[in-house]
Amino acid sequence: ANAANLAALIFQELPDVNWVGFYFLEGQELVLGPFQGKPACVSIPLGQGVCGTAAVTGQTQRVANVHEFEGHIACDAASEAELVVPLTAAGRLIGVLDIDSPRRDRFNAADQDGIEALARIYEESLA
Repeated sequence: ANAANLAALIFQELPDVNWVGFYFLEGQELVLGPFQGKPACVSIPLGQGVCGTAAVTGQTQRVANVHEFEGHIACDAASEAELVVPLTAAGRLIGVLDIDSPRRDRFNAADQDGIEALARIYEESLA
């Protein structure tokens, strides 16, 4: 429920986004969770695409132009920029929070800081 509400909040309040949602770790892949936007990829292998890269590196991926990201997975052809924050609980990866924009260079350092702060609040809600 918290993931669904957070996806809806970000989708409604953050300008110039076309998809916001969660992918949760199941085995060796990320599986689609609650989201807002067009239908999306159901699963993403670890290490593939922006989401899979964020998951295996444990670092936020802020991509100004997804077409320049090697191995980008295009679930929505309108997406031009992406911000993906890895999520952890008890020190272990549980998934990622993924945000797409139809505008290149949409996300800046302030956006990243704010979304990372929201991700930490979400993680705390799981304890």
